[in-house]
Amino acid sequence: MIEITLLPEDSGKKLHRYLRQALPGLPLSGVYKMIRVGRVKVNGKKGKVDTLLQPGDSLSLYMHQDEYAELAKSKPKFKGMRSDIDIVHEDQHILVVNKPVDLLTHPDSSEHKDTLINRALSHLYRSGEIADGRSFLPATVNRLDRNTSGIVLIGKDADTLRTLSEAIRERRVEKTYLAIVWGKLIGDGAVDKPLLREERTNRTVGVQGETPDGRTALTRYRALGSGAGFTLVEITLISGRTHQIRAHMQAIGHPLLGDVKYGGKPAFDVTYQMLHAYRVKLPDGRVFTADPPADFLRVLAQTGLRRFMRERAASRIRG
Repeated sequence: MIEITLLPEDSGKKLHRYLRQALPGLPLSGVYKMIRVGRVKVNGKKGKVDTLLQPGDSLSLYMHQDEYAELAKSKPKFKGMRSDIDIVHEDQHILVVNKPVDLLTHPDSSEHKDTLINRALSHLYRSGEIADGRSFLPATVNRLDRNTSGIVLIGKDADTLRTLSEAIRERRVEKTYLAIVWGKLIGDGAVDKPLLREERTNRTVGVQGETPDGRTALTRYRALGSGAGFTLVEITLISGRTHQIRAHMQAIGHPLLGDVKYGGKPAFDVTYQMLHAYRVKLPDGRVFTADPPADFLRVLAQTGLRRFMRERAASRIRG
């Protein structure tokens, strides 16, 4: 018999999912059979497929040690993967990274291997924080578009991931962006416009009034300063819809510089949106900030807008 005491970082999973990941050599049908015939007990009682595991739970697996060792084997998942990430903060529970431009947050049909989450997992694997066959893998709490840079939060354990994800859903995490938009924008404002996702065109569009498909979306902004026909804007997301900032800024006639999908013409040799997630405030009061990438800073310098970012940073420190 194999005895396992569940660690905090491996909690929050249903029993069948835990076993599937802890025993990668056992097919899902084998996992179900083990549970069904009573070869798995949780805290001394026969386990059920949907039993939700908690830290400190005792699992009893009725199998020989040699069988367990063989089924627990897995090929090194992260060997050879890139692990270079810009770490803003790291502790036992959370990894905060500054995502660069032209890197997917998660794998998709165009790229399966070199993504932000895979680089982060490779970093944690190399540092010994995760091992092959572990039942829970760290995951991102938020995500950014491929060409949007800035802060991404990664929960290292199930409890942290669940807590932060819930806080984001309840709008208790404050997410602030910097954007360079076309035209002269003055003062503070808000865009309260429902958005509809068009999967066929991969675009998000505003809709009038309340519709069954339109999702409420609220964006607050503050113009920090204008120059050379552009404005540096600080934007706070109240809701978090796909392409929300890009669609909302287009809706008020100030598309992001370089955002050709949403009406923003290229300039200064930039052909992607000038948008950077530079500040996140967690419910516990912790604040993380990340510097914009080189292209963003270059455009600020060429337009004379960089001083407004410095002034904003100084005002936050004084405040």
